[in-house]
Order: sequence, then structure tokens, then C-alpha cells
Amino acid sequence: MSNTGLIIEQRSRDIGDFLVGRYLPFRKKRMVGPFIFIDHMGPSSIGSENYLDVGQHPHIGLSTLTYLFEGQIHHRDSIGSDKVITPGSVNWMTAGKGVAHTERTPVAMRDGNTYPLHGFQIWVALPKDLEQMEPEFHHFDKDQLPHWEEDGLKYRLVAGEAFGIKAPVPVYSPLFMIEIKSEKDTKLDLQNQVKGEIGICIIKGSINACGQVIEAGNMVVSKTEDACHVEVSDQTHLLLFGGEPFSDKRHIYWNFVSSSIDTIEQAKTDWKNKAFPKVLGDDSYIKMPE
Repeated sequence: MSNTGLIIEQRSRDIGDFLVGRYLPFRKKRMVGPFIFIDHMGPSSIGSENYLDVGQHPHIGLSTLTYLFEGQIHHRDSIGSDKVITPGSVNWMTAGKGVAHTERTPVAMRDGNTYPLHGFQIWVALPKDLEQMEPEFHHFDKDQLPHWEEDGLKYRLVAGEAFGIKAPVPVYSPLFMIEIKSEKDTKLDLQNQVKGEIGICIIKGSINACGQVIEAGNMVVSKTEDACHVEVSDQTHLLLFGGEPFSDKRHIYWNFVSSSIDTIEQAKTDWKNKAFPKVLGDDSYIKMPE
């Protein structure tokens, strides 16, 4: 999960109780709860001319969460994890003091055919006292994640706690991430259902917030915990996320996140000197941007 070459459109606007922008980080809001980076992949087609082949790259101070709607990605990392992520399941890698990983189109899909790829790659910053923890990797299949239906909305709790329910993903600070699909025009009331800051990615369809229609491709961030009443259009697809914000600042450089600039500088040196742990049997290496 690398932000190599990633360009985030930095435009945002204030519509009252909400900020509207294009995913994280954006100009008026660098983090939402502990979430520090969100990359919407696709929808796109993967074939013989553009297989996903992201070589070894490093992370520190964060957990990565890969969540797909379509397609598959083969994850391997320096702690020995080897897992194909499929739609609706979760790959959760906690980098802690340092990990390297690769992301590739699975061998089974390298058959000359074309396949869809669509989903999100997300970074969640670790609390300051856990930034140097040992790396971990966890995978959860789609049917292991809590899901339910209510008032025309289909919910799937990807991570954290919401609506009095807890997902099995081992998170390290109070947070939530929920996929929601609507089957009619309806209202979404999050009051007393989630805690902390709230972000809403509109993947398909639209919502009405503060009397303004927000279309797909935008992210809405609530400025207060009480500003969480939105109207959801029929056949809309949302990804909600957020949680309790940290009291201390996070620095981000390339794939490194830390409360300490010195820690990031050391990680930069270690990657340049190829001193990070390596993915077994893989000699690829993505250079750090200057």
C-alpha cells in the first residue's frame, strides 16, 4: 500500500456543519480520527498490460487496511504474511517499528484476461505509545465481519465499533469503518451510534448534507459530533470512517507516519541503506522519492 506517484486533488469547501473534500489528507482536514490517508482505487480494469506490481516498500507507525469491492490483490510482507485479499474481506497490517510489503495481481489472474479492481487502501496512525510495536498482520474473510439491514440500508462493519457492535479486526485506538449501501431514499442518523470525528466517502450515488447534494467522488467530514444527520439517495454506496482524534500531531513522509520527525528521518535512512526487514524471496525495491 504505497503512495508512490499518488496525487490527491486538494480542493475543499465549507457547507456549514460539514467540510467537503477529496479523501485524505486534504487541505482543511489532515486527519479524521486516527485515519491519516485514504486512497480510492478504481474502478479500473487489470490485464496483461497493467498488472498490479507494487514492489517492496516500507511503513512505520501505522496500520494499513485494504478493502476491495471488486478484484483481488496478493499481499506479502516481511513478517511472513502471504494472503490474497478478496472483495469484502479485510487485510490489516500493523507496521509498528517497521515492515516492508508487496502488492501484486495474483498469479491465478495473470491469464491474459481482464479483471476489475476497485476498493480503498487506508492508513490508520498508531497511538504514540504503540508506534514502535512489533509488526502484525491479520486477515478476516467477508463472512467474519458483522453485517445487518435496517430502514433500506445495508451495513457492514469493517473495523472498530459502531451501532453497539464490534468488528474482529484488532484496532489500537477508538475508531470505526462501515460500508453502507442504500436500497431507497432514506435518512442516515449516526447520533450516539459512533464516537469521534466522522468522514463519509461517497463511492456511488449522492447524499444531502446541510441542504446541499454531495455527489460521488467526494468525502464529507463532520465538523462536530452532533452534525451527523444526512439524507441518502437510492442506490448510494458509502464508506464511513472516523474515531477519536489524537491529542498529539502526526508527521507523514512518503510511507512513514510518526509523532517524531527524528523517527521518520531514521526510517528514511534505514530504507536508503536497505536496512529494513525484507519480504522473503523478493528482491524488488521501490526507491524513496527525494
